[in-house]
Amino acid sequence: MSASPNADASADASHHLPWFITAPGETDGLLVAMVVLLIGIVLGVGLLYLKLHAIPEHRAHGAQKAKFEIVAVLSLLALFTHNNLFWIAALLLAIVDFPSFSTPLYSMAASLERLTRGSGPLSREPELIAGPISEGSHAGPTLEASHAPPSVSPKTVSVVEDESRA
Repeated sequence: MSASPNADASADASHHLPWFITAPGETDGLLVAMVVLLIGIVLGVGLLYLKLHAIPEHRAHGAQKAKFEIVAVLSLLALFTHNNLFWIAALLLAIVDFPSFSTPLYSMAASLERLTRGSGPLSREPELIAGPISEGSHAGPTLEASHAPPSVSPKTVSVVEDESRA
């Protein structure tokens, strides 16, 4: 049998094929390049997604422990449920600095404890004594020198003697 006329035509046509068409049995370079590019893009988008979800945790890192834990839980819920409301709540909680309500309360409790024990500078309140009004002095009650606050020197406080004590 003789060779078919189509065999000569296909041999001549293979010289005019574009570069991205591979011959049978050879490695497809374009396919390999696209697989590498696709894996890189998927890893890059995943990394960006995880970094985006970690923003609230990074913002709340220096805050109180309870605030950081709440932000971390909200961020994880947003990550696993794909519910953006959790992420927005975590971000807002991380950004807003709430004042410490416990610090003044602990300070008040410590002061009250010192008052009840009778120790320290807060053991007795200063007595207000109404002094005589003279031209050189100021009018109104004054503090005794022994009970003057630490920021005021005893020289600037008028000493008034109470006649009822004598």
